[in-house]
Amino acid sequence: MLRRWEKLPQEMQTEEVRKYYDVLKKKKCGLFFKRVFDIVVSALMLIVLSPVFLILAIAIKIDSKGPVFYRQVRVTKYGKQFRIFKFRSMINNADKIGAQVTVNNDARITKVGKFIRKCRLDEICQLIDVFRGTMTFVGTRPEVPKYVDKYTPEMMATLLLPAGVTSLSSILYKDESKLLDAAEDVDAVYVSEVLPKKMQYNLEALEKFGFWSDVKVMFMTVFAVLGKEYKDNREEKPMHSEELVSEEIVE
Repeated sequence: MLRRWEKLPQEMQTEEVRKYYDVLKKKKCGLFFKRVFDIVVSALMLIVLSPVFLILAIAIKIDSKGPVFYRQVRVTKYGKQFRIFKFRSMINNADKIGAQVTVNNDARITKVGKFIRKCRLDEICQLIDVFRGTMTFVGTRPEVPKYVDKYTPEMMATLLLPAGVTSLSSILYKDESKLLDAAEDVDAVYVSEVLPKKMQYNLEALEKFGFWSDVKVMFMTVFAVLGKEYKDNREEKPMHSEELVSEEIVE
């Protein structure tokens, strides 16, 4: 499920990435079952949740002008760009009238958007991306190209696998909203403070990759949304579910 080393993009053929590549190369079986799981589960969930998709689509259209889906360009495996599926939770063209990062009390969020973001329903249409293979259930959250351009050589290792709907960093990293809400320059703070800290979790997840670890993260995500608190062993204070950031980039 991995390209041969010499087939990787040139910017990924570095010593920093090689360490993570060698770890994943030994886990071909886990990568195979990861993809099979993505296809089967996403297909079933798309069928089961189709009535919810219809209800959300109607509510979004009634609430504000604009398309049902928000299709922003993100970056996934091997640096490939794709247009992510998200239910639109902000006013149309929100990314053209503000920062690329969304804070808690962002005025661009619509009434319906506040509800679907709180329940993380804006992200369920990413099941389409999982089925297509542009995303996976568990992996590093996809960034926009302007932030990927700021990656260090080591951060590029996260592009060895598809971008994810959820991740351990999404569950455990609780300081993002606080830092961004207080920032005068949201983009600058995100790149200099938030992104490096989140990438620490993402890179550790690559080193410890395993199919069953992914399944565990999926269950943790469900429980976190329902209110369960999780604490990183490196942190003293537990994380509350209301601090969980559903999406760090606009929409």
